Amino acid sequence: MKYHTMITGWGELALSFLDDPESNFIILFNNDAPPELAELSILHTKEQLLAIPAPGDTMIIGEKVFDITAVGEEAKSTLRDLGHCTLSFKGGSEPERPGCIMLHGDEPLTKDDIQVETLIEIY
Repeated sequence: MKYHTMITGWGELALSFLDDPESNFIILFNNDAPPELAELSILHTKEQLLAIPAPGDTMIIGEKVFDITAVGEEAKSTLRDLGHCTLSFKGGSEPERPGCIMLHGDEPLTKDDIQVETLIEIY
């Protein structure tokens, strides 16, 4: 396991990007995020990143399984230091932004999948 954390809450605007097919992402941040960032983020327990995520790894969010298809250069350090990155569910071999991890899965992540105590794991 490379990473393991639990959702503790989310900001008022955090799930709005998930519904938009043009966006289709969520933003992760440790639960000590500044208020202006917490408003946009899925907050989670502060945990140690044991190894850098890479294409070919698997991310599990609750019961949903996703393949990691690309990892932006900034995401490698911000996930380690701040528990922060953008998870884009569009797949693709290139990250949309430097702080983005691209994911592809058979089932889409929905608002109902985001619950307090939902686990996020990277293998």
